[in-house]
Amino acid sequence: MLDYKIFVPALLIVVAISVPFVLYEQRSLDLLNGIFDAIVHGFSWGYLWYGVALVIIGLYLAFSRYGRVVLGDPKKAPRFTLFEYASILIAMGLGSTIMRTGMLQWTAVANDPPAGVEAGSPESLLWGGAYGMFLWGFQVFAIFVIIAPAMGYILHVRQRPLMRISEASRSVLGDRVVDGLGGAFLDILFLVSILSGAAVTLGLGAPIVTYNLAELIDIEVTFSLTLTVTLVWVVMFSISAYLGIEKGIKRLSTFNIYLAGAFALFILFAGPGVFILNFFSDSIAFLFSRYLEMSLGTGSVREGGASHVQSNTVFWFAYSATWALLHSVFAAKISYGRTIKEMILTYLLAPAAIAWVASGVLGGLGVYHYLEGNLDVLVLVEEQARMVAIPSILETLPLGNLAVAVFILVAMIFLTTTLDSTTYTVAAYTSTRDMSHNEPARILRIVIALVITAMALVLMQVGGLAPLEVVSGLMGLPVIVIQFLLIVAAKKMMDEDQAWKYNVRES
Repeated sequence: MLDYKIFVPALLIVVAISVPFVLYEQRSLDLLNGIFDAIVHGFSWGYLWYGVALVIIGLYLAFSRYGRVVLGDPKKAPRFTLFEYASILIAMGLGSTIMRTGMLQWTAVANDPPAGVEAGSPESLLWGGAYGMFLWGFQVFAIFVIIAPAMGYILHVRQRPLMRISEASRSVLGDRVVDGLGGAFLDILFLVSILSGAAVTLGLGAPIVTYNLAELIDIEVTFSLTLTVTLVWVVMFSISAYLGIEKGIKRLSTFNIYLAGAFALFILFAGPGVFILNFFSDSIAFLFSRYLEMSLGTGSVREGGASHVQSNTVFWFAYSATWALLHSVFAAKISYGRTIKEMILTYLLAPAAIAWVASGVLGGLGVYHYLEGNLDVLVLVEEQARMVAIPSILETLPLGNLAVAVFILVAMIFLTTTLDSTTYTVAAYTSTRDMSHNEPARILRIVIALVITAMALVLMQVGGLAPLEVVSGLMGLPVIVIQFLLIVAAKKMMDEDQAWKYNVRES
């Protein structure tokens, strides 16, 4: 049921690297941050071109002959309707992070705009609105989806029993490497990256809810409150993962799309809807007029160093690479019956569209009150914890407490759909069942959920969560190598089988 040969070593590695973080948290954090910052600074241009390159490769796979290849039996219907499919990818791709960046990302840019732009000026606000959308642009989702063609092909077309990175790379690395230590190394690397990342997500995702909940019921933010919120999440994502994709993950994802849509409409009708729509339109125009500058600019000649836009873009791409394997493996699992073109374009467009709307609506609400002088958001995020600004902005609406409550619910469900997808994927990855025809055992999903929860709770209580977050970010470096390896593998497998000729839908 559980492949102990890869799961146990991965778990032991995560525990082993967490011990010094607990004992020497600040020293570990300083050292790791120094390493991470040096890598990001030294390869800033590389990370930016990496994002652009993956978009180009993704579009090539989608619109070339390979885009016609069906992941599964061409005569059978896709596993999910397009709306269900897009909803699951949106929930997985965005998570609760969109609630934080959508509401507050513009403030970081407005306080530290690109060269020649005055902080807090109207132009800095447009930079902020556009950049909040850019973060959830085509590069990030190309990073997330680019190895899904290889994973989907070995699972649904070649019907290999193990849904693993090593298996997808067999056509390039060969049987000797994949069946030996090389294959085990790839699979353990995947699990170390995902287990550490999931623990960090659970541990650091709590503030998005706790600050709003504390404001709503007028109490202090304490560890007990954080623990309570975390345990509620655990129950939610454990139940969803236990129920599986159809009964759990799909239903929760589609429900949250409806709920988030209703919340956006409430803000538009109850709040400054005309201004928000105008700001959304202006931000879109500003984004596309400066998309190349945001994509490739490093701020190399700016006096005083790169602005938030340049420095955070590099960090964002580097950190996104950490999650790339998980997103692609999960996307491959749910893409039965979809063509490679449908899979890539859905992941490039659907989450981006929702993220841009969220950034426009949530960010526009804060910008409006900043311009009107009702709430100095830019000072608030600088002088207090950034999360404090979220309930302050939402309470400017009529029925402000209701708005805060709905925000909490949407954020919790978004995080739940991220973690239940993660739990399900790890269970499928470590299962010895034939994943081309079966689902991972339910008891295995619960075991994985408990392992992730235990790691997060221990690190939250005794320290070590922040250094583990940096380690999780560093894991993106080997992932980039794996991505390009599996791009080659996907093309090679389809060429070997002439899948673009034989595994396509009839006209």
